Amino acid sequence: MPDSRSSPVSVALVGMPGSGKSALGRRLAQRLDWPFVDLDQAIEDRVGCSIRELFERKGEPFFRDLEQRVIAEFSQGPVASVIATGGGAVLRTENRETLRSGPCVIYLWSTPEALYRRLRHDVKRPLLQVADPLARLRDLYEQRDPLYREVAGSVVDTGRASVNALTRTLHGLLVEQGIVPPDGAGAAAQPPQL
Repeated sequence: MPDSRSSPVSVALVGMPGSGKSALGRRLAQRLDWPFVDLDQAIEDRVGCSIRELFERKGEPFFRDLEQRVIAEFSQGPVASVIATGGGAVLRTENRETLRSGPCVIYLWSTPEALYRRLRHDVKRPLLQVADPLARLRDLYEQRDPLYREVAGSVVDTGRASVNALTRTLHGLLVEQGIVPPDGAGAAAQPPQL
């Protein structure tokens, strides 16, 4: 019987806006010498405008449809990569199923208050362009935290540690799970033989 992990295992980072998915994803991909995919950037490249403009022009449902297609495409790619998902990627059942069945998923957790401190001057995130962004973050957290936990195999607190320390933590998790070898090389570990 073939091992279900005989193909390369990618790493998908999920979490709230501002939790560090892009910054940590980029750094982890460099450390592993793997490709890095920011799904929001991939969507922007395809449509030729920012996510904010896409929301304004076509609405959130259109964006979520496109996001679903991009998640499916990159989660099951032929090459192991580090994938930074959008904050709302877990809202659709189909996306959660894709994430659970494909990549190694890590939830980058932060409190709404910590996220607000990071994002209070950010004007690029359409869901936070409201009168009370902290209240909006608290609402989003309440809705999404259980969904992130549903798809993730591991949870990492990104509240206070540096990007370097968090990158080491993420790498350590991948070593523990047998996805990368302990020597730090990025080649995927061989799956165990049954």
